[in-house]
Amino acid sequence: QVQLTESGGGLVQPGGSLELSCVASVSILTFNPMGWYRQAPGKQRELVAIITPYGTTTYADSVKGRFTISRDNTKNKLNLQMNSLKPEDTAVYYCSADRPYFRDSFWGQGTQVTVSG
Repeated sequence: QVQLTESGGGLVQPGGSLELSCVASVSILTFNPMGWYRQAPGKQRELVAIITPYGTTTYADSVKGRFTISRDNTKNKLNLQMNSLKPEDTAVYYCSADRPYFRDSFWGQGTQVTVSG
């Protein structure tokens, strides 16, 4: 069973930074893509950023230039560096991973990010 475990959420003031991490229980080489999504209260879950095994990235317009997604295939780890945080970035952030060969997908349990101050 594949498990994704997120960490790094918390409370930060506007303009601050946080780094989220997601560690997989298996090799991430077959995950294509991996990504981060978020869900704010009363809103639908939305894409934040995704990354392929080859390093190709896609970002939501709302986070371009502020967030950076990266993956370390040797550590089975996905990261999201979030800078210049805004109150509207407040949400539960979820790690996701797709395995097209096996036709399955996985989600982490989520980590809360609150931007307030």
